[in-house]
Amino acid sequence: MPRLATFTVCMALAAGLAQPAAASSPRTRLIERQSENYLLITGSRDDTASEITINGRPVMVEGGREWRVRLPIDTIRSWSAPHARAITVAVDGSRVETALPLGMLGRADRLAMLVVTAK
Repeated sequence: MPRLATFTVCMALAAGLAQPAAASSPRTRLIERQSENYLLITGSRDDTASEITINGRPVMVEGGREWRVRLPIDTIRSWSAPHARAITVAVDGSRVETALPLGMLGRADRLAMLVVTAK
């Protein structure tokens, strides 16, 4: 029995290692550049040729597997529904709802606490 248990554990580990690595979920944050505010969206992709879209619109990204795109806040506002709390980021057709920074396009009327830390 110990050999069977060891074999089973080894097969389970091998099956987990054989699966392709999935791209990470995109992240968003507000940045200021040249006195203007932008939304920085970052993520990763398995193939550097994969198309990236934000709310259904193709965007030019910087980087390869680790990509980033900066969009002006006005652009995000025009591409999103009023008071949106998320955007749709698609990597090669695989769509993910990605949260916007708190209160960016809407109101935060149920905010219980906000913690701000200095870098």
